[in-house]
Amino acid sequence: MEPEMLKLGVNIDHVATLRQARYATMPESKNAEPDIVAAAAMCERAGASGLVAHLRSDRRHMQDRDVERLRENVMTKLNLEMGNTPEIVDVALRIRPEEVCLVPEKREEVTTEGGLDIVSLGEELKPTIERLHTAGIRVSLFVDPTLEQVDAAGTLGVEMVELHTGKLANAFAEKIQSVELNNLQVAAKAASELKMQVNAGHGINYDNIALVREIPHLTELNIGHSIIARAIFIGLEDAVREMLRAMELYKG
Repeated sequence: MEPEMLKLGVNIDHVATLRQARYATMPESKNAEPDIVAAAAMCERAGASGLVAHLRSDRRHMQDRDVERLRENVMTKLNLEMGNTPEIVDVALRIRPEEVCLVPEKREEVTTEGGLDIVSLGEELKPTIERLHTAGIRVSLFVDPTLEQVDAAGTLGVEMVELHTGKLANAFAEKIQSVELNNLQVAAKAASELKMQVNAGHGINYDNIALVREIPHLTELNIGHSIIARAIFIGLEDAVREMLRAMELYKG
């Protein structure tokens, strides 16, 4: 049996980042652009399997109304990235995306810098995971590719882990690249053996996707910045299609 085609979730946070650069105080103005929902529709038309949005506590890009509108309009699935904070958890329970990916969040970071420390935070995460499951929401944990973190995630009963590919994406030497790829391969195998869906994301672009294709057992890649950046030059739909073509070479 041939493996299923690798799926793509497009993170459209940076569409909101661009809008906020001009319309931070009035994101719902009729003149506010680019429009989040229009961008989501383009990604879906191009073949994306889902849309990803990170609702941060400081609302630096996505706003509550953005997530509400995405929930009303997304035809594939909505994956809400979020920190484990009571306010944001309440938003997720009200919006009810198909999936939630719990991520670490620091106010001073530009983007998510690493995976959740499941080993240390497992007990804190349990009540949130239970609440999300009760609402019918599938849960993913964004983790660094170590056996300790993957095993800890497995004990929490989540459906998915998303392996943090940032160190591989930013490796500046082949030796480091090789080490990080091996870490991801071992972690992916371990997660699969624990019956968790294996996703991956962070820093993946049109060049390093060749390395990411060497990670086994992947179901979905969640990619944002690279696609939105490419869209400036060739348009959003073509940028998504270009990434999907690169993903077609995945052998599982």
